[in-house]
Amino acid sequence: MSGYKDPAFQDRIALAAAARQKALDKLKAKPPVDEAVLAERRAAREAKEAAEAEKRAARKLAMEQAKAEKEAAKKAAAPVVKTAEELKAARDARYAARKKNKK
Repeated sequence: MSGYKDPAFQDRIALAAAARQKALDKLKAKPPVDEAVLAERRAAREAKEAAEAEKRAARKLAMEQAKAEKEAAKKAAAPVVKTAEELKAARDARYAARKKNKK
């Protein structure tokens, strides 16, 4: 088994420097991005973001409508709570009916 120092330290440094220089050369050789291409990309990104925002707004509106419908159904299904005056009138009517039946 060869040791980890088989390529000498100087050799490893030279290889790393060569790799670094190769990456820099590749980056420098890359042509600059054209302004028209950048504008086109920006427009495409903005259109996509607008479409996503519209989709989110539509989804939010649908959720709010569903919630409102659910609340309306819940209110319609809930028993009607009578006021104190209505309860008193019903009680008085029952009392009067009992008194009438006793006579």
